[in-house]
Amino acid sequence: MDIQRGTELQLTIDDAVFSSTGGSTLGGEGMSVARSNGFVFFVTGAVPGDIVTARVFKVKKNYAEAKVVRVERPSPLRVQPRCKHFGPCGGCQWQHVEYQAQLRFKQQRVVDAFQRIGGFTSLDILPIIGSREPYFYRNKMEFSFSNKQWRALMPDKERVPEPEGSVFLGLHVPQRFDKVLEIEECHLQSETSNRILNATREFVRMKKIPVYDSLREIGYLRFLVIRQSIRTGELMVNLVTYDDRPDFMREYVGAMRREIPEITTIVNTVNSRKAQIASGDVEKVYFGEGVIHERIGEFVFTISASSFFQTNTAQAEQLYDSARAMAGLQHSDVVYDLYCGTGSIAIFISDAVKKIVGFESSESAVRDARRNAAANNVDNCDFVLGDLKEVITKGKAGLDSRGRPDVVITDPPRSGMHEKVVEELVALAAPRIVYVSCNPATQARDVNLLCREKYELKRLQPVDMFPHTYHVDNVALLQAG
Repeated sequence: MDIQRGTELQLTIDDAVFSSTGGSTLGGEGMSVARSNGFVFFVTGAVPGDIVTARVFKVKKNYAEAKVVRVERPSPLRVQPRCKHFGPCGGCQWQHVEYQAQLRFKQQRVVDAFQRIGGFTSLDILPIIGSREPYFYRNKMEFSFSNKQWRALMPDKERVPEPEGSVFLGLHVPQRFDKVLEIEECHLQSETSNRILNATREFVRMKKIPVYDSLREIGYLRFLVIRQSIRTGELMVNLVTYDDRPDFMREYVGAMRREIPEITTIVNTVNSRKAQIASGDVEKVYFGEGVIHERIGEFVFTISASSFFQTNTAQAEQLYDSARAMAGLQHSDVVYDLYCGTGSIAIFISDAVKKIVGFESSESAVRDARRNAAANNVDNCDFVLGDLKEVITKGKAGLDSRGRPDVVITDPPRSGMHEKVVEELVALAAPRIVYVSCNPATQARDVNLLCREKYELKRLQPVDMFPHTYHVDNVALLQAG
C-alpha cells in the first residue's frame, strides 16, 4: 500500500492493543488495531468494532499510526464519554468504551502478556475484579499550572503567544509537557475536588500570581495536589510552589476555607529545583494536621503530602484481599514483603501471620511504614531500609537472623524486578511467591525467569485499579516445584 503521512482511509477496527510495534507518538497504550491489505494500523480514538475514517500521522515499514477523523459506523461497544474534556486530555483513554468491554480487554492484556512474553501456554486465570465505582474513584489528583494553554482544535500555525502573566490550571495532554489543557471538571476524583480546582484557578488569577517558568527559573505556582480519603472524608489541598510566600499562602488558605469548608488541611510544598515534580524539600502546614487518614480493611493509614498510597482505595482493598487469599497464609508463616512502600500490604496481612519483614529503598516510606504499624498496634512487622539488590545479595546473615520466608510478596514498580533480585528470590527458596504488579508485561518476564529455575505458575488474578484507562494490575501465585 502507498501510505504516507496525512493519508486518510477507511478502516474497520479489529481489536484493542496496548503498545504499537515501534512505540507510538501518542504513547502506544490504549490504541486499537486495524488491518488493510496486509498492512497494520494502530489507531487512536477508535473502539473495536468501529468503522472509521482515520488520518495517518506516522509511517513505518510494516505498520502506521493513525488518528480517528470521523466515525462512519460506531461499534456496539462505543458509549458517550461523560467528560467534556475527553480526547485531548489523556487522563482517561477509554471513556468511550463500555465498561464491561474495558474489563474484557484488560483481562486479555494479562493473558497476552503471559503467553507472548512469559511463554506460558496454559493459564489458570480468574475473572478480572472490576470497580464498583468506575467514576470518582481516585483519592489523589495532581493538576499542573502553566502559562501556556493547549487549544485542541486550533492548528499550531494559527496560535498566538499567551499574554504575559497568563495562568492555566489543568492536565498535560499526551506528549505536550509545555502546555496544559484547562480542566473545569474531572470525573476521576470528586465534585469537591472540581470545586477546589476551579476556586484555586480563580483566586490565583485574581491575585495575579505568576506561574513558575522552568526555562527562566522564575515565578511561583507549580502544582495543585488534592488528596481525599474515600473512607474518612478527610481532604488535603497541597499547593506546590517554587519558593516560600507566607503572606500569599495565608490569603489562599482563608479563601479556600471560606469557599470549600470540607477541606481539613492545607499544605504548601516548596520545590526550588528545576525538575517538574510535585514534591519538594520543604512542607509547611498552614491549616489542619498536614495529613489525612485512610482505611483499608480494619487498618487506618496516615497519608502526608509526600506519602505514596494506592490511588484507588476500594480497589486496593480488593487487590490486597486477592494477594492475601493467594498466599494461603498460616499463623506460623514468616513473610517477606519486597518493595513494601509505606507498609500497607504488610500491615493488611499482619493479623494472619507470625512475622513480616518489609524491604524498601525510600527512607521516608520506611518512616511512614513504621509509623503506620505503630498507629495500628501492629508489632510483628520489621521494616528494613535499603536497595533490594544490596540487602538481599549482601545481607544474608541479617536475613537468617530474621527467619527464612515461608511466603514472599513482591510489589515492584512498573519496570519490574532487577535480574539480581530475581536470582536471589530463587536462592531464598520460599515455598510460595505472590507477585503483585501494575505492569503485566514486566511481571510475565520476571515470572518466566522464576519458573525456569524453581517455581510453577499456579494462578492469576487481574484487578482493575484504574477504570477508563488501559492500566491493569495483576496478582500471580507461584509455588516451588
